[in-house]
Amino acid sequence: MKVTLRKRKKNKNISLYLDYYHKGKRKTEYLRLYLTPNPKTTTEREVNKKTLQLAETICAQRQIELQNGIYGFDNIEKLKGSFISYIKTLAETKNNSAGNYGNWNSMLKHLDKFCPNDISFKDVDKTFVENFRNYLDKDAIGRANKKLSQNSKHSYFGKFMAALKQAVKDDILKINPGQNVKHFKQGEPQREFLTLDELQAAAKTECEIPILKTAFIFSTLTGLRWSDIVKLKWSEIQHSKEMGYYIRFTQKKTKGTQTLPISEQARTLLGEEDNQENQIFKGLNYSAWSNLKLQQWMMKAGITKTITFHCARHTYATLQLTLGTDIYTVSKLLGHKELRTTQIYAKVIDDKKREAANKINLDL
Repeated sequence: MKVTLRKRKKNKNISLYLDYYHKGKRKTEYLRLYLTPNPKTTTEREVNKKTLQLAETICAQRQIELQNGIYGFDNIEKLKGSFISYIKTLAETKNNSAGNYGNWNSMLKHLDKFCPNDISFKDVDKTFVENFRNYLDKDAIGRANKKLSQNSKHSYFGKFMAALKQAVKDDILKINPGQNVKHFKQGEPQREFLTLDELQAAAKTECEIPILKTAFIFSTLTGLRWSDIVKLKWSEIQHSKEMGYYIRFTQKKTKGTQTLPISEQARTLLGEEDNQENQIFKGLNYSAWSNLKLQQWMMKAGITKTITFHCARHTYATLQLTLGTDIYTVSKLLGHKELRTTQIYAKVIDDKKREAANKINLDL
């Protein structure tokens, strides 16, 4: 296979490109490098010289890659593929978690606004990545017509970077164009949760999707994530005289195997046992519609907070700490690998304590 550097007049400039020849077939890779025809000034001649040297270096590198079997005709075709369509397809594989899927979709919406026209992989370079980061940082508008929060920037750009890494794994990109682009720092997370009174009110209020209500309440009693609840099988609900009821399962997010004790009330909530291999929460699906019904259920219960399904897990953690469970035990119940992850909830409790202390204000 041979690589040849070519020149072609394009508009007022000369475009540089590579021709690949293999077994009578030819492919073309445009380098997006241009020469000024008939340079008149020293500066133009110097720029032309450096541009040509760069093109020759790329040509030589491609020849080495071809000889080592790193680059070929297939790679050229892959680079012509739609980057936006690739990310959309990738996002559809993330529907095992409500929050994760929502973040991917939100990132895609911002990417569509930033880049309304399709773009191929060969046009995704460091400059494109930096420009998208700047868009999220300065121009992107989120909910309530406001600029994105620090955590939203961190989350969306993280999903974008994950897509680039996956493209490298899928052998579409040889080098990650975002590897040297600065990431957003994560801000202090806002973890919304229900108080015990609010949870009682929700439990006594009807929800348009009964299975959604049952799953949410079960999460507040166990701390299970959506991704673990939606795949939970009857075989994972176990009982012994020593331990009582417990769940033996593998966490979807961390892949860690966990034994989680649950209360008798949580087990009773599940109803009559079915076939061991059947899912417990049949028909439970994540969608914008179900998320809306969840919020409507909360509003019907007199709760004005913005509540998502993951808030059930936050509720479990904060109630456990509020009711006196030590932070180490709560960390183990939540399946956290590091105690510092759980300490975020402890900070929420401390803030609430300070808020409560300041409510007593005498007129002295």
